[in-house]
Amino acid sequence: MFEMKQEDRKAKVLSSRYLSHKPWLTIREDKIQLPNGATIPEYFVLEYPDWVNVLAITKDKKFLMIRQYRHGTETTNYEFCGGCVDKEDASPLAAAQRELLEETGYGNGKWRFNLKMSANPSTTNNWTYNFIAEDVEKIGEQHLDGGEDISYHLLSLDEIKELLNNNEIIQSVHACALWKYLAENKLL
Repeated sequence: MFEMKQEDRKAKVLSSRYLSHKPWLTIREDKIQLPNGATIPEYFVLEYPDWVNVLAITKDKKFLMIRQYRHGTETTNYEFCGGCVDKEDASPLAAAQRELLEETGYGNGKWRFNLKMSANPSTTNNWTYNFIAEDVEKIGEQHLDGGEDISYHLLSLDEIKELLNNNEIIQSVHACALWKYLAENKLL
């Protein structure tokens, strides 16, 4: 088994200031000194709350996906349900369960943690927690925020594989979780 141990080599923060501190855009500028002594005078970090997403599968083995417009890429994409971990959430799991219910009206089922990842550890400070929810069922209606325009869809395993193979699930943390799920369950 491959095992790699690295010493924890952290940069020293020499100075730090906020350039923007808004609800959806917090930018911090740090001056850092790397462990090798080199100094980077302007290192920019985007601060976000932790995120959650849910690989949800219904009792009849359909994958529950949402579609929504993403202005950064100007595309409408298939994605998992998900969002921010709010201060009111007791845990990332509670946030994931809340998001699934709000965005689709689905809930219940058997939940388990899948993985924790960073969308871009070089410039963002948050984590994404992915959960698998199996045997979910419709228990309510969508309750979308004012800024959300989301439709939900039930897709077969073959449709999910086709979307992945055609690069149509472009949200990296969602594609990663799906590939892991398919590999572990020998569904590729």
